[in-house]
Amino acid sequence: MGALIECVANFSEGRRGAIIEQIVAAIAGTPEATVLGYESDVDHNRAVVTFAGAPEPVAEAAFAGISLAAELIDLDQHRGQHPRIGAADVVPFVPLRGANMDDCIQLARGLGARIGAELRLPVFLYEYAALREKNRNLADIRRGGYESLRRSLMAGEPPQPDFGPRRLGKAGGCVIGARDLLIAFNVFLETDDVAIAKGIARSIRASSGGLPHVKALGLLVRSQAQVSMNLSNYKVTSIARAVMAIEQHARRLGAGIASSQIIGLIPQDALTAAEAERLRVENYSPTRILEVQLAKIK
Repeated sequence: MGALIECVANFSEGRRGAIIEQIVAAIAGTPEATVLGYESDVDHNRAVVTFAGAPEPVAEAAFAGISLAAELIDLDQHRGQHPRIGAADVVPFVPLRGANMDDCIQLARGLGARIGAELRLPVFLYEYAALREKNRNLADIRRGGYESLRRSLMAGEPPQPDFGPRRLGKAGGCVIGARDLLIAFNVFLETDDVAIAKGIARSIRASSGGLPHVKALGLLVRSQAQVSMNLSNYKVTSIARAVMAIEQHARRLGAGIASSQIIGLIPQDALTAAEAERLRVENYSPTRILEVQLAKIK
């Protein structure tokens, strides 16, 4: 069996179901690329599509999704809780069986060059695929969002794109990269005070001296305060450890945990069914397990 690569593409549309379905269909319609799952959220106004396959089909599927998103999504009209700079906001490649990080780096850079040349979108390479140190951290590229990036490009200030024009149209920019497996996990608090969620996020994120390999934001979602996390190394900081830290901080601030949720897929060893019940994961099921979905690929 040849190399297998996963792509977890994030699109800035979580409210118009017809557009999300069109983007998913464009990706799924690419020969030899398999959609493993997708979901959207109206408050974040964002959709996440996970697909996998051999390197070239996965890159072709990503191009199809990015191209359609750029056509259908207008960032001048887009509003949502989640930070964003583009219609096809973040498109990372992840090595799975038979693949390594170098494969994903070459894939990301090749796709970035194609997007810049053919779609005329500013493309920023991040994580392992970065060509500029200032673009390595996704948070640095997205800080201030689409509106701030437009000003930065006009002023010639960082971040600057690796490919494509140094200006933003209605489709914004696109961040493409290569990274390790990442777990996206949200925790809802028993309060609507988003300041509590922001304070907790600040306390637990690695960049503030909190838990290693944790990125976190405090947001208001479903009229509840939410701590939204990315765990970039779940073997160092597990889901359970991160949730326990949130609960400790929340209790000190007079709040508790209402529930939690997985975004996308997770590795089989990241969370057991018993842990999911204890952590009040509202959407845990075997279909959330990466290895279960990969079994679909022949």
